[in-house]
Amino acid sequence: MQKKPSSFSIKNWSQDDQPREKLLHKGKAALSDAELVAILIGSGSRDESAVDLCKRILASTNNNLSALGKLSIKQLMEFKGIGEAKAISIIAALELGRRRRGEEALEKKKITSSNSVFELMQPVIGELEHEEFWIIYLNNSNRVIQKNQLSKGGITGTLVDVRLVLKNALEHGATGLILAHNHPSGTLKPSEADKQITLKLKTAAQSLDIKVLDHLIITEKAYFSFADETLL
Repeated sequence: MQKKPSSFSIKNWSQDDQPREKLLHKGKAALSDAELVAILIGSGSRDESAVDLCKRILASTNNNLSALGKLSIKQLMEFKGIGEAKAISIIAALELGRRRRGEEALEKKKITSSNSVFELMQPVIGELEHEEFWIIYLNNSNRVIQKNQLSKGGITGTLVDVRLVLKNALEHGATGLILAHNHPSGTLKPSEADKQITLKLKTAAQSLDIKVLDHLIITEKAYFSFADETLL
């Protein structure tokens, strides 16, 4: 009796079923999310192919790649067939995708709307489980000069170092500022602290002819713009 293979390695599949061959001959767009993840892990378990295993993992996140990227190594290893090395490969690949999105947004550089700010900052802070407050420094053409984290953790007016913000603005020749922070809770309603911080920085910047152009509250999939809502 022929010994059953210990796992369904991709190299043992028929050519039509091999995601690597499919990518090679039909292009990356022809592959499903499960097939792409299957290429990362290489093999499944004794009773399940890599693609079927990846379909099951994706189903646990409602086929949402963003949610998949939030799973920990320990959570991924709860699936039979996923060891530490495979879990790390999945996490690393999804992190590269997140960073690529951030770099593509930064390449555009010119801020033309609140949505362009969201595209720039969502990959940075949109999926965090804690709050971070960032300042985007712009030149007079509304091109991004630099973006800096101002604080991490809970947001209160006492955490805003106005002198540091303005010092950085002067050093970089910035004429405009955009404030951005995330709400891990998912709520888009600005708090009183959010409003106070905005006013505090706007008033201080005006004395140096620097404009606060907007303040965005960012969640995973949406944002609130002070400028769009005429709160500036």
